[in-house]
Amino acid sequence: MYSALFRLLPGNFVLKVLQVVVLLAFVVSVLFFIVFPFVETLFPEEPSVNG
Repeated sequence: MYSALFRLLPGNFVLKVLQVVVLLAFVVSVLFFIVFPFVETLFPEEPSVNG
């Protein structure tokens, strides 16, 4: 899967690596700022855990 993505990206090796790093940073930031906070709201809050 990763090699197919790497072949599809335009440019030489350095540009492909830069594009992969930017895509990875985008995915990680979406996970941390959008997905994980939403998933956290789905879990019930236990009063004994939070003090």
